[in-house]
Amino acid sequence: MQKIDDLILGMDKALRVIAGVAVASRPNPAMGVPDVSLDDADRRHSAGLMRVNHVGEVCAQALYDSQARFSKTDAIKKQFAQAGQEEEDHLAWTAERLHELGARPSLLNPLWYAGAYILGAVAARVGDAHSLGFVVETERQVEAHLASHLTNLPLQDEKSRAIVSQMRIDEMEHGAAAQVMGAAELPELIQKAMRGAAKIMTNTAYHL
Repeated sequence: MQKIDDLILGMDKALRVIAGVAVASRPNPAMGVPDVSLDDADRRHSAGLMRVNHVGEVCAQALYDSQARFSKTDAIKKQFAQAGQEEEDHLAWTAERLHELGARPSLLNPLWYAGAYILGAVAARVGDAHSLGFVVETERQVEAHLASHLTNLPLQDEKSRAIVSQMRIDEMEHGAAAQVMGAAELPELIQKAMRGAAKIMTNTAYHL
């Protein structure tokens, strides 16, 4: 019965994430930041970048959920669960910003979620050290990606910038925590494959 309950809870969470239903445990960092009127080009660009960030958080929910589920150590399960909650904050914040920009989430969210869940499960099955190494490399790439968004977002879009800035801080902390817990360095070939997959995802999610 416990396995059936876990399966139902997992499916419920997946459906909520894909549907964009998320509840933040922390205040939105853009709260109180004045919203300014953006011209059509800047609004579309901000929306595209924030849609990419929202997809990243959909993937993060899948990754952390599957890695926690298949991890072999209780302490690591707890770390994944805690990081997953902070990633759910990001999911809620980016969804709210997309709504404010009059934009929709990615149409491919079910695909992104399923692919990320499989990757997380595979990483966890290999072993906790490599699963943590997968987190370190993922967060390293995400941090660089968010830093580029701070450069590329329209200067006047301070609300999106506030969200991305806090997300970047959290991602760096997640990577550092995984490193402390004994992450193994991933082979260069896998790192390159991860960068290639991330590039495809970001280019597609910007438009779709």
